[in-house]
Amino acid sequence: MDLIERLKDSVNTIDGLPVRCLLGYLKPEESFVVYPLPGSKVVRRYYDGIKDQVLNFEFAMKSKDQQKIHQTLWATQSFLEELEELSSKDGSFDFDGITVTNKPFITNLDDTGYYIFNLDVAIAVTSYK
Repeated sequence: MDLIERLKDSVNTIDGLPVRCLLGYLKPEESFVVYPLPGSKVVRRYYDGIKDQVLNFEFAMKSKDQQKIHQTLWATQSFLEELEELSSKDGSFDFDGITVTNKPFITNLDDTGYYIFNLDVAIAVTSYK
C-alpha cells in the first residue's frame, strides 16, 4: 500500500512549506519526517480480502529554530484538517478520511539545542489486496 508515500507527497504540495517532508525517522540534522505509529487497526474485514482500516502516522520535525518548526507543523496540521482526497497510485487503497489526533507538541530539547515537535494523525482507508 502506497498510503504513506501519497501522504508525504500531499504534504509537500503545501505552498511555502519551509522544509520538505521525508519518509522515515529524524536525521541528526534539521529534518521533517513522517512515519507509522503503533495502534493501527482493521475496523472491518470482508470475505474478498478488502479491509477498512485506521492507520496512525506521526509527523516529526527537528530544528534549532522553533519558529520554523511552528510554521511547518501548523501549516501541515491546517492542510491535513482540510484534506478531502488522497489517491493511491497503485490502486491499493481508497481514502476515507483523516483526523488530526494531536496538534503540534514538543517532545524533546536535546543537549545540542535541537527541538523536536510532533503531530499525530489517524487515516481511515479501504485497502485492497
